[in-house]
Amino acid sequence: MHRGSGANLGGLHVVTGNTTGLKASQKHALERVYRRRLRPGEVASPELASLLCGISREIERQVGILVGRRGDVEHVFVGDASRIYLPEIGRVRAGRGRFRGLRLVHTHLRNEPLTRDDLVDLALLRLDLVAAIGVQPDGRPADLHAAHLLPPVEGKPTSPWQILPSVPFHHSTLDAAALIGALEEEFDRVAPSAVATDKRDRALLVVIEIRQRRSGTVAQLTKGVEKVQELRELCRTAGVGVMGVIEQRRADADPKYLIGRGKLEEVLIRAMQLDANVLIFDPDLTPVQAHAIADFTDLKVIDRTMLILDIFAQRAKSRDGKLQVELAQLRYRLPRLHEKNTMMSRLTGGIGGRGPGETKLEENRRRARERIHRLEKEIDRFGEQRAGRRAERVRRRLPVVAIVGYTNAGKSTLLNTLTKSEVLAEDKLFATLDPTTRRLRFPHEREIIIADTVGFIRDLPRDLARAFRATLEELDQADLLLHVVDAADPAHEQQTAAVEGILTDLGLAETPRLLVMNKIDLVPLEERAPLVRPDRGLAVVAISAQDPASTAPLLAAIELALWRDGLGARPAEPEALPL
Repeated sequence: MHRGSGANLGGLHVVTGNTTGLKASQKHALERVYRRRLRPGEVASPELASLLCGISREIERQVGILVGRRGDVEHVFVGDASRIYLPEIGRVRAGRGRFRGLRLVHTHLRNEPLTRDDLVDLALLRLDLVAAIGVQPDGRPADLHAAHLLPPVEGKPTSPWQILPSVPFHHSTLDAAALIGALEEEFDRVAPSAVATDKRDRALLVVIEIRQRRSGTVAQLTKGVEKVQELRELCRTAGVGVMGVIEQRRADADPKYLIGRGKLEEVLIRAMQLDANVLIFDPDLTPVQAHAIADFTDLKVIDRTMLILDIFAQRAKSRDGKLQVELAQLRYRLPRLHEKNTMMSRLTGGIGGRGPGETKLEENRRRARERIHRLEKEIDRFGEQRAGRRAERVRRRLPVVAIVGYTNAGKSTLLNTLTKSEVLAEDKLFATLDPTTRRLRFPHEREIIIADTVGFIRDLPRDLARAFRATLEELDQADLLLHVVDAADPAHEQQTAAVEGILTDLGLAETPRLLVMNKIDLVPLEERAPLVRPDRGLAVVAISAQDPASTAPLLAAIELALWRDGLGARPAEPEALPL
């Protein structure tokens, strides 16, 4: 089925859909359908069914009606020979609340069973019932085909609908009112009580793997599992409940819906069954895809980057960090601002488009650009203050060691252990957002500045990385990088490669660094040896950041790298200062 424009406008009996070419008498016959009234239990009265089938056979097009609970015909519409064109009755729903209060009855010219389009509209629009009346060659009703929604079964993927056995229309004993009442009671009974008390967003994750030209490799399948696990961890950190996951592998992304319209319908039906109110996509949606999906459903639609930004917004504590989060959010959302209600938009010229003023969308975009400009200026002032502090460190020749690594690799725990600090360290992604610096004293009156930085993550958008200039400035001025790796994570090799790639993108590929294999105590003894071999020319140290005794080799390696190699004894160079 296809959804079209509105029908019963302002109380007028308007017939919508494919009405082109209809005779005036045929249009009048369709308009008279609005005068019919059904008993609550009737799918369609014999007289109404005969009228619909007769008109349908005469014009050789499907004819449909939407009937309310009181038996009033609320919409009349026309399709073509094989499908119907539903009027616009609101965007696609996916909640598990009460039904729409409308049942769809339409004709099938070849007496065919319900189509997938019929069933998808039943589910997505939460119709009370969908029914098709077959049309005989002489225009009389043939069989009645009907289906209704089914409540979900806990922990078991089931069909969202039940198709009833087809019967000759005049032999049907279906009581629509009794069926709908019983179904709503059943839906209320099986609805999980946790949903009523759990105020968190409930998300259905949609993870898409765009295949390379060489497809079906084990590496690709492994990557898909890792993407799902990482997205789950992001949701846990953001306080979002994960109701389910849908995965798809595609050769190319659909330019409009990312996953294609048919798959999107499947996703929305699954969201309805799981009572999800948020769709979270990985990979990121383009502005066009975000607009198209949002227009297709009334669910909240976000992607991986928006989820990360939400976590950043929760984690930022300093004024500088909060400003940088807001700037990143605005830059990401600006091209995605969308006017959903185009009815009230001003046109570009012509009737209705002349005169002063601007559309709400234009106003929102202008305000966003102005806010971005103000944020950039304020962040620049904070940058000048940080530059002054770094200049003082350079003047005093204090070496700077920056801790980098994949998010949740144990960077903050390592900082706390080395400096006896109490920086927040949690088993969550992006526990650290604002850069934190501490002093660390070595023997022979040597002292360094050690900085904890925000964790990296795969496929980090470049604009997102640029927004956190405070962290990047610390990295840019560092004499030595400690690349911390969660050695116990099965995906540690891919995570290490992702961090190294980001460091290269930031122009830090030549900065000296040590590879720190953290959580080595969680790795089986027989698997440790390969982890401590030099990797890509980098010295490797294995530690457990929670065990101070295990960090002695790391401190020795830092001291060796800074002073034996001369990194910590360089004279202050004016060109080393930030602009």
